[in-house]
Amino acid sequence: MASEKQPAIILGIDPGTCVTGYGIIRVESSVLRALDYGCIRPPAHLKLSDRYLIIFESIEELLEKYQPSALVVESQYMSNNANVRNVKSTLKLGMACGISILAAKRKKIPVFEYAPAKAKRAVVGNGAASKHQVRGMVQQLLQLPEPPHPEDASDALSLAICHAHACSSNHIEI
Repeated sequence: MASEKQPAIILGIDPGTCVTGYGIIRVESSVLRALDYGCIRPPAHLKLSDRYLIIFESIEELLEKYQPSALVVESQYMSNNANVRNVKSTLKLGMACGISILAAKRKKIPVFEYAPAKAKRAVVGNGAASKHQVRGMVQQLLQLPEPPHPEDASDALSLAICHAHACSSNHIEI
């Protein structure tokens, strides 16, 4: 985890083409604090390429504003028995994920990926935890007055928390 002299800022991204969740935490000693969270919602009537641009520019703004030391994205999973609709959806999500990675790499910010189950395990202790359980534990861990809303923002915060825990347990400075 970050040393006391240099607090770390971690930006978590839950990518999506309609809703991209983001969550920014500050890690100082062993204390985690939410700096900001929410969602990027490009208008659904826009062409997909225009929505990707809005997501990219919004993430660039977050990177500029908060100067994170790491960007964390949810890794994508696709089963072997996926149908055509799921394949198309997965490809679109992969593009949104790639846009997030590109925005960070342009600023030379390290990028980390975690599976949803790993983030849930880091926050709740159970990789099959419900969205409700994740939101409740994120609220508790970050000492928020209420559970983060919407779920995409909560998921993004859980990814940032997961990375903070991974760095702490591996004795890696963020």
